[in-house]
Parts: sequence; C-alpha cells; structure tokens
Amino acid sequence: MIGTITNTATVIAGSLLGLLIHSRMPRKISGIVFQAIGLFTLVLGFTMAFKSDRYLIMIFSLVLGAITGELLDIDAGLNSLSDRLKTRLKISHAGFTEGLITAFFLFCMGSMTILGAFEEGLGGEPTLLMTKAVLDGFSSIALAASLGVGVLFSALPLFLFQGGLTLFASWLHELFTPEMIAALSAVGGVLLVGLGLSILEIKKIKIANLLPALIFITLLAYIFP
Repeated sequence: MIGTITNTATVIAGSLLGLLIHSRMPRKISGIVFQAIGLFTLVLGFTMAFKSDRYLIMIFSLVLGAITGELLDIDAGLNSLSDRLKTRLKISHAGFTEGLITAFFLFCMGSMTILGAFEEGLGGEPTLLMTKAVLDGFSSIALAASLGVGVLFSALPLFLFQGGLTLFASWLHELFTPEMIAALSAVGGVLLVGLGLSILEIKKIKIANLLPALIFITLLAYIFP
C-alpha cells in the first residue's frame, strides 16, 4: 500500500497548493485551464480506449454497465453524498461536487492506476504508482486551482479505490491476465472520454452511472478469454 499512500499524500499536497493559487486566479485564466484539462482528458481517454481490440465485450460491458448504473442511479447517489459532506463541513464553494467527482475519475480511471495497483498487489515494487503519484501531484495543483476544494477531498475515494485494487490483486492475482487488464483499462478510457466531453460542456454525461461497466468488462474478459 506504500504506492497508494504516497499517491494520496501528493494529491493532498498538490490540492492545497492549488487552492492557494485558486484564490488569486482570474476567472478567465481558470476557465482556460478548465478547458485544457478537458482536452487532456479526451486525449488520455482515446489513448487508453484503443489499447484493447476486444470491442464486442467492451460495448456489451458499457451497455450492461449503463443499464445497471441508471437503475441504481449511482450518479445521484454520489452527488447526494458529496452534497451532504459539503453541508456537514460547511463548504460554500459551488463547484465542490464537480471538483471531487472530476478529480476522482481523472486520478482513478487511468491505466497507471490499474496496472500500478496490480504491480504492487502482486508483490512488486510500486514503481508505476510512485510515478503516478508525481503526475497526480502536479495535476491536482491545476485541478484545485480551477475546480476548488472538491479536488482535495478526492484524495479519500482515491485511497479507497486504488488501495482496494491493490488488495484485490494480492488476493486474486491468478485470475487476471494481461488481456483482461488491457480490456479493463480500455473501458476506463471510454469513461474518461465521456468525462472530457462533460468538462468541455459538449455533452453532459452521467459518468458515475457507467462505473458498473468496469465490473462487467472484468467478468466478460474472464468468461471469454
């Protein structure tokens, strides 16, 4: 868990620095930074999405995940949870929920998250997660400067998700093949493309309602190797 703990610490440190910048940043600058983040998210998502050519199980996973997520209404649940946290902590920033969810997806849907967690979970040195920690630290500065304090609180779900993947890999590592991990990363890339479209305000997509697709792609890649 050393990699995840380090990653969480760099996000917290970067977010705090970004919040200091945020209070002094002109609105037009924060706007263009936000657009740059959206464009980067699109590029990252497309890059990841094409790492696997198992398109049939990918589309089935996305469709089944979308139906499941919509029935459970995960997006509304996450927003409600974030709003309650915002109220309890008496945070007045209007973009708290958006910042938290956007940062969580950017930090947790990348291939380095999955591969790095599996690397450490399988007993290797957390090289990928240490590299990711540095990248996320710098990214959190820009994100917090543009989106505000919600980015800081994304460190908690980052720790739970990435740490959970690491423990999961240590328990069930024999089940996962490189092809399964590639397919999982590819679906994560599709979710990032959707996030990029939402950030750029091209199309608002409930990315949280697509999260079950990550479970379905894992199951389908295992059933159909």
